Amino acid sequence: MAEDRIRLGVNIDHVATVRNARGGFHPDPLRAALLAEEAGADGITAHLREDRRHIVDEDIERLMANISIPLNFEMAATEEMLKIASRLKPASACIVPEKREELTTEGGLDVISGYDNLKVYIGKLKQAGVSVSLFIDPDLDQIKASKELGADKVELHTGSYVDAEGKNQEDELERLRAGAKYCGEINLEVHAGHGLNYDTVEAVAKIPEFTEFNIGHFLMGEAIFVGLEETILKMRELMDKARG
Repeated sequence: MAEDRIRLGVNIDHVATVRNARGGFHPDPLRAALLAEEAGADGITAHLREDRRHIVDEDIERLMANISIPLNFEMAATEEMLKIASRLKPASACIVPEKREELTTEGGLDVISGYDNLKVYIGKLKQAGVSVSLFIDPDLDQIKASKELGADKVELHTGSYVDAEGKNQEDELERLRAGAKYCGEINLEVHAGHGLNYDTVEAVAKIPEFTEFNIGHFLMGEAIFVGLEETILKMRELMDKARG
């Protein structure tokens, strides 16, 4: 399932984090999404958490109404999020683990232990016409279970690779290579995301099976200094250079 060009999904959650720190309407996540679209993003990612700590319901509504590139709706496997996704019908829903006390998503779903519960949510999302992705660690058993559940794609968690150093980082990169290769062998579309930055994106982009990266926190942080368009263009350049 290798592709020549990796799609770039831009996660705009932390524009909402800054807005919510003070209240009001500025900075506007929709404006960030539209700027990302103009800069060449292939999709927008937004995570509507149970506690609404950044993205809120109105943000999702406005994104659906105003962007012309696909929305990847990150959600926990809950009835509340299922109803929202089924009503709005984003291009895709990525089911992620979610704990109230975490600062950010700390690891992949345990698809194996949550198999029966996830099967219900995946089935209902697909019935609503929503493509389903599962955010998982690059573990072959988790990938196999995701395929058996009927997920359309998986997003492999890159955080452990990004945070590791030296030999440990090479080991984590090899896990990503092996996981992506296995996805290709079983005809399961494979994406990557979490923590990727200028220093770490190229090695992952060289893995031919990956078709999409979803990147947010680094892009939004870097945009404070140089602007969102320049940040996205540089990330796009690094991805294309590695794949080329």
